[in-house]
Amino acid sequence: MSNDTPPARDQQRAVVLLVAGCFFMEMLDGTIVTTSAPRIARALAVPVGSIALVITAYLVTLAVLIPLSSWLAARVGARATFLAAIVLFTLASAGCALSASFAELVAMRVLQGAGAAMMVPVGRLMVLAPAKSSDLLALTALLVWPGLIAPVLAPLAGGLITTYANWHWLFAINLPLGLLALLVGVRIVHPPSLPPAGGLDVAGLLLVGTGLGAITFTADLLAQQRIDWPLVAAIGLPSALLLAGAVVHLRKATEPLVNLRLARIRTFRAALAGTAFHFTALSAAPFLAPLLFEEVFHWSPVHAGSVVLLIFVGNVGAKAVANSLYGRYGFRPVLVASTAALAVSLVLLALTGPATPLVLLAAVLLLSGAGRSVGATGYAAVIFADVPPAEMRHANTLSLTTQQLGGSWGVALAAIALRLGDPLGRLFGGTADARTAYAVALTLIACVALLSTAQALRLHPAAGQALRG
Repeated sequence: MSNDTPPARDQQRAVVLLVAGCFFMEMLDGTIVTTSAPRIARALAVPVGSIALVITAYLVTLAVLIPLSSWLAARVGARATFLAAIVLFTLASAGCALSASFAELVAMRVLQGAGAAMMVPVGRLMVLAPAKSSDLLALTALLVWPGLIAPVLAPLAGGLITTYANWHWLFAINLPLGLLALLVGVRIVHPPSLPPAGGLDVAGLLLVGTGLGAITFTADLLAQQRIDWPLVAAIGLPSALLLAGAVVHLRKATEPLVNLRLARIRTFRAALAGTAFHFTALSAAPFLAPLLFEEVFHWSPVHAGSVVLLIFVGNVGAKAVANSLYGRYGFRPVLVASTAALAVSLVLLALTGPATPLVLLAAVLLLSGAGRSVGATGYAAVIFADVPPAEMRHANTLSLTTQQLGGSWGVALAAIALRLGDPLGRLFGGTADARTAYAVALTLIACVALLSTAQALRLHPAAGQALRG
């Protein structure tokens, strides 16, 4: 997978950093509202529970429109689509900051999600499509870090902003960042050569978009404190049927919206499944850890959020050595070790309590961050190892959609596992208390991480050889 005229290395790196910065804005906006929900609700005179729609509207729009992004990039042009998406995201952020009612805020969040859904997938495509195989590992390592760091930083950042400023700044901070991204993008982004797109697969778009949106909304419903089971069934079952219909349609369509025939490639198939399980498990840890520290350790939210930042430290520290590990030992063994390390860290976290020395707790969180970072970097690169250049836009769409769904369902599964903690804890002889519930929940999520390890074992021992430089 190479290009005869790849962009100059310095310019390529600059575009990668620009796209990574846009990805950080997108991921931060997905969860930063969470800790600020009470203040936003009071300001807009709505129940606190209603603020969940502010988050859901953004995530559902992302899920619906990501599959359309690659077709637009090929049809309209990657550069034009990317720059227009930055403009839309920035203007929608301004609209969120200026919203005077709940309805206005939700509407602006939908527009913001639309901008994000085009901005990051197209940006990634511009980076990956012209890249040489030997550069993919380094490029994807830079592209994936915002997805790891933003969910860890968002709760603390949201709390600090609403404590020392007001909720409008949650969105206003995107204005200078968006303007800077646009100015830099106009200067350094040049349109890559992409295979021409055929006609739009309208049936595929409707099936995939509606199904992904509904399944994302279902995940959000399951993550709520009080689950409306009739509503979950009313949305979840049709979404499953729509996605099943989408798979059938996409396999038969002459020019499908997303080419599922890529699943015939062994490396791609195993890496896509591994990505789903890994991103599900890694998104659950930043959700469960602060709650564990607040409800079991009885720490303040700021104290809990500060300690969780050790996951971020582990992410950054591991990122510095991830590329060399893959280059020296190969993708299969390093992915097995890193995903297993994430599972072990979750089990160890389940064994901690208020009396656990801080140094041991820090070691567990650092291990969790390292497993997250190295695993995500490896899967993000090896998934493209055997993909033909003409299919890169489809592979990019499937990879990003899987990451997005994994993040959404990680939080939902963590919430479900926490509810199962009491009954399962009593079933196995534990006491019915918060510590037991969190121990069971973390252990269940560790099992999901081990499913990612199983997918890594399915990779050929030489998978990704060309990516190792």
